[in-house]
Amino acid sequence: MPWERKRILLCVLTIHVISLVVGVEERQRDDECADLNNTTWLEYRQQVKLQVQYLLLTRRNMDCAQMFNQESLTKTQQTSYFNISRPTKVIIHGYRALGSKPSWVKELAQALLRAQDVNVLVVDWVYGASFAYNLVVENYKEVALQISVLINQLQEHGCKLESFHFIGVSLGAHVAGFVGTLFGGKIARITGLDPAGPMFKGADTFDRLDPSDAQFVDAIHTDSDYFGISIPVGHVDFFLNGGKDQTGCARSRFSSILVYFPVYGYVICDHMRALHVYMSALNRSCPLTGIPCSSYENFLKGRCVDCDVFKGRCPAIGLSENSGITVSPIPKEQKLFLLTTSSSPFCAHHILLKLEVSALDKSAEVEVILRTENLGTEKSLRLQTDITVYRTVLAHPVALCEINSIELRNTGSFYRQGDIHVKSVCLSEFPSLRREEPICVNNIHVRRGAPWSHDLVQVCGIF
Repeated sequence: MPWERKRILLCVLTIHVISLVVGVEERQRDDECADLNNTTWLEYRQQVKLQVQYLLLTRRNMDCAQMFNQESLTKTQQTSYFNISRPTKVIIHGYRALGSKPSWVKELAQALLRAQDVNVLVVDWVYGASFAYNLVVENYKEVALQISVLINQLQEHGCKLESFHFIGVSLGAHVAGFVGTLFGGKIARITGLDPAGPMFKGADTFDRLDPSDAQFVDAIHTDSDYFGISIPVGHVDFFLNGGKDQTGCARSRFSSILVYFPVYGYVICDHMRALHVYMSALNRSCPLTGIPCSSYENFLKGRCVDCDVFKGRCPAIGLSENSGITVSPIPKEQKLFLLTTSSSPFCAHHILLKLEVSALDKSAEVEVILRTENLGTEKSLRLQTDITVYRTVLAHPVALCEINSIELRNTGSFYRQGDIHVKSVCLSEFPSLRREEPICVNNIHVRRGAPWSHDLVQVCGIF
């Protein structure tokens, strides 16, 4: 089973790392800048008590975190960078299989600070999040309780619940959810980055992240068949590439487990993609927009191309207010789908392809290729004798009107199919703010061994 394979990979890697760190004290601290904790196998064996500490980053100390606690609230602005009048982002990491501090925290905090002038509080619970997953799950509500104490103290000093935005990664998403439960859903927003699935998929809403935990809850799903949760947990849930296998994440490296140390990256590549996509969205290099649909299959078949449920304004990943949602009340547990590329900034343009062919005597196969200079997107369609109209969605790196040409290839076996008569092939991009007519080419004969292509530059030029 694939899940068993990933579990074996993680266990083998954990044992290997433990052999390197037994008896080694890893609490290296900069003399001036605060940092997250590391823990070791020795400390785990000694049953170190759950410890939660907080790090503060603002635009005044983006490169040098400041330790934050109750005493920090009584300090003057000269000694504490926390500003009560500004919104506060709270970052909560998840399970730490190897006991190491999450390396991505500073990058996420800085991306948030570049996007908005806010306080960023990092919740460090590495000691309670390490090694045995089932024991870590037992700790997550205690972590949430400790965080709630700090939030209460902040309220006493003038902070409003409506000014807090929690961002939880993996198990951290459920920690954030329980904090929200403790405050009756009055926290402004919770964002779950691939919320953890194991031990939570069948859990009651009281025990996991759900829409009642904040005024607005959004989640990004990238590994819903392994480490992430497969069900909607927010008002809007973005399922990237269906929420399972992500482009650019290798599918099979099991044979190299005993040879190459970076297997851990393979194991969690899909799971951590939600974090990297979110950070990319914060940089605003391109929009990452989701399309509401009942299923990924229907989305790929081009049956969902608009955002009428949100009055035409499609939700986007990032920090825009309610992710671009202006309808009231906000719909709950809306599944949103989008395709991405394999690397940052991850944005792809959704191109709807509609192909109409004359009736066939035999099944056939045609390959559609969209070309833009040195970029190409390919899609193979299996043609049946009882179907003449086909719709499918392609992800292309650039917009429709930047596509130079479309090419069709008759790729079926020589003895199985003859020429294919294509009545029309139409391309349209969605979602679109303008109701543009599709770009269509009609009456095409696609012969074996003779690819057909058509230049689209002049056609696009009319828009």
